Formats: sequence, C-alpha cells, structure tokens
Amino acid sequence: MKKVLGAVTAAALMGCAATQEAQKPTPPPEPAKVETPAAAVARPKLQVPVDYYKLDNGLKVVLSRDTTAPKVVVGVYYNIGFRIEPRNRTGFAHLFEHMMFQGSRNMGKMEFIRLVQKNGGMLNGSTRFDFTNYFELVPSNALEPMLWAEADRMAGLEVTQDNLKNQQGVVSNEVKVNVLNQPYGGFPWLDMPQVANTNWYNAHNFYGDLKDLDAATLEDVGAFFKTYYAPSNAALVVVGDFEPEQAKAWIQKYFGPLPTAAQPQKPDISEPRQEKEKRHDKQDPLATRPALAVGYHMPAVNTPEYYAMALVDEVLLQGNDSMLYQQLVQKKGMTGDLQGGVNELGNHWNYNGPMQWTAYLFHDATTTSDAILAEIDGVVAQLQAQPVDASTLARARVKARSRLYGQIEAMFDFGRADLLASSALFFDDPARINRLEDELEKVTPELIQKTAREYLRRENRTVLTVTPAPTQAKAR
Repeated sequence: MKKVLGAVTAAALMGCAATQEAQKPTPPPEPAKVETPAAAVARPKLQVPVDYYKLDNGLKVVLSRDTTAPKVVVGVYYNIGFRIEPRNRTGFAHLFEHMMFQGSRNMGKMEFIRLVQKNGGMLNGSTRFDFTNYFELVPSNALEPMLWAEADRMAGLEVTQDNLKNQQGVVSNEVKVNVLNQPYGGFPWLDMPQVANTNWYNAHNFYGDLKDLDAATLEDVGAFFKTYYAPSNAALVVVGDFEPEQAKAWIQKYFGPLPTAAQPQKPDISEPRQEKEKRHDKQDPLATRPALAVGYHMPAVNTPEYYAMALVDEVLLQGNDSMLYQQLVQKKGMTGDLQGGVNELGNHWNYNGPMQWTAYLFHDATTTSDAILAEIDGVVAQLQAQPVDASTLARARVKARSRLYGQIEAMFDFGRADLLASSALFFDDPARINRLEDELEKVTPELIQKTAREYLRRENRTVLTVTPAPTQAKAR
C-alpha cells in the first residue's frame, strides 16, 4: 500500500492493516439511556447532502456539499478489489494501485503526487476486498486541477518496463515487511479469509504470491487497465466546499469525453453455507505469544440480519462494556485486550461480498485456546438463549450510531466520501448513507436473537490460532 504522506496512516488501508499484538486502553463507556419510541423519533438523524448522477460514459458521480471549511475531498473508486483479480496474478489488484502513480498521458512519474503537495494537500490510494480507491484532500481552490489529474490517469497510463519492475520490487518488499518478516504478519485480516472461505476469489492470498507478482508483464498491466479502469466501472465523489454547477461543468469537461468500456461479467463470489467448524493453526517463528481468532460468516449485505450484526458486534465485542470483554478480560483475565469486528480493512458499511465477523486476541501460553473458546461459546449462548433487554439494545444503538458518525467524519471528511462512493459503486445508491440509522432502529431483540442463532453457530465458525514456532525454527 502506497503511503504518500505521513498524515494518511489509517489502519484500514491495506499496507497499514493492524497485524501486531497491541494493548489499547479503552475508556469506560458512558451509561446509555433507554430511549422511548417517541424519543427515538424525535432525535435528529444524519442528513448528508447527496447529489447523484451519471455521465453518458457510465461514470457514477456523487457530490456532497459542505461549506464548513474551504477544503474538498476528491475520490475515484474502481470496482476492482482483491476478490476478482485474475487467477495466477494474485496480488495484481494491489500492484496496479502502485502502477497508477507511475505516469499518465500528461503527467510523468510521481507528478500527480507533486501536484497535490504543491497545492497543500494530501493523497493516498488503497486496495480493499471489493474496490481500489484514490483520493485527494486539498484546499477548495485546487478542485479543478484534481479533477483534471484524476481524469488524465483514467484516460490512460504511460508505464515503462523499468517502472513496472520497480513497483514489483516495491510490492514484494511490502509483502516481506508487513507479512513474512512481521510477528503475526497477516493475522487475522489476511489469514482468516484464506481459511474460512471456500471460493477461490474469497480465499486466495490477497497480498499475492511473490512468483505471481514477478510474472506480471506490461501486457498484463495494459489489459488490466483497459478492463477495470474505465468510467463505466468507476465512481467519482466530491465532498466539501465547492459550487455544484461549477463542479459539474468541470466533471463533464474532463471525464465526459472518456470512452465507455463494456464490462466483463463479474465472477461468482458467493460462499456456500458452512456446516462444519473449521480450524487452522499457523506456526509463526516470530510470534512471542499464542493468538486466537474466531470468524463467523456474515449475513448478506443490506439484509435485516446484516444490520442486526452491527448491533451484535457492539453487544459482544466493541468496548470494555461488551460481553466478551467483560468475560475474557475483566472476569477471567485470559487476555488484556480484545479486538475485531466486520471488515478489518474498512468498516461494516463499505464492502460488498462474503465477509466474516471476527474477534481476535493474544494470550499467555498457560491459557489454552480451547479454554478461551469455551468462554466465547458461553457468552454467545446467552445471546442465543433469549432476546436482549431494552437497556442493552439501547446502548448498542448508541454505540453503533457513534461509530457510524466517527467513520463518516474520519480524516477530514474522507470517511463521508468513502461511504458515498462505495454505496454508489456497489448499490447504485449513495443516499443509503442517510438510511443506515433507520435500519439500525428497526432491529429488534428478537431479530438479534434469530441472527445470533443462525450466524454465530459453531458450525459457521472458523478458528484460527497462531502458535510461536519452536526455538530451533527461530534459529534457522
């Protein structure tokens, strides 16, 4: 993952994914007040401005104006992520993200970065499960050059064999630094999908096998660009202080002339219903303590159960008031911290495909993984046995709303741009951002119980452990 400026260090970006043991203090939660139905209706709800339209070439455009500060976020999202990269080219989606900074028709290598920096901005790109994105945060008066620059590299790359070879080396080194030579490298965000999933598209090594990365050719780059980096496979988002009509004129001027491209049929990325628990142990010569992750296949996106799982996540896992934290940390002392959730490379709302709800922890060798699993099973059984009470549900909703607001406001409004663009790209519906709260309000105690019974079944679970390798293995 390319880090262009130090200010962009969100762990959600692939190259910054949390892979090491960490002890992060969690502040005590404020007690939640149980809302009456009338209070819930009266409470103000999120209303993000959304102006959505499409160009004749198929480009999806989302504008969201906010004049609070003289800045804008520009993002371009392409509907290509880890899942659907070509076979025998594992890691190619990520490699291509790097290639997009190597020069375009009117800008030489790294000139895009210098353009943003000269305008006092920051930028980055990332590769996720279901998209690859590029974004810039700049002062409002730099909006036009940002639109021109993004359109220029969407129009065509100018990549040499030397550039390709250089970036193959950069990505290979990133794999070595972030995974192969890192304690707990790839745990659990990279390891869990490979163990839990059955379909190759969801289960291959997303970072890429080094032999596949080295085998990529200029012809591969050209074919990949032509296939996936077309306006008809992309969404453009502009968030911040701008004049809507002026922005639309610039977008039409720079993106409108780009030719559309017929898109190939997307591969089937569905997963079969899991009927038997899976277990996998990873021997890690760099690990100092054992680690444990449990992953449960998620409900399909945008179903009632999908929204229920957002609240199940809050009840079971998020914060030191959660049931698992209370049981494993406070009562049993089996670990000092508990982490996880849905979509380790993003959040609950910005993916589109099979996913796991995952909880993971690090523990002492004197505590067995089976003992920890028994405690987890006991907590989950409580959620399955009876509907949660009104106080627990109210607290979960407060936490979920707070988390959603934090995600939207993250990194100078990039979070808002991210949810708008991903919802446009996947669902043709960026206004979905304003309905998420309503969907959370619809979740009942009975739906939470039903969801827990179906999706937190032991048969639907994958258990991933990390075992420190023997001393002789460390010496090799």
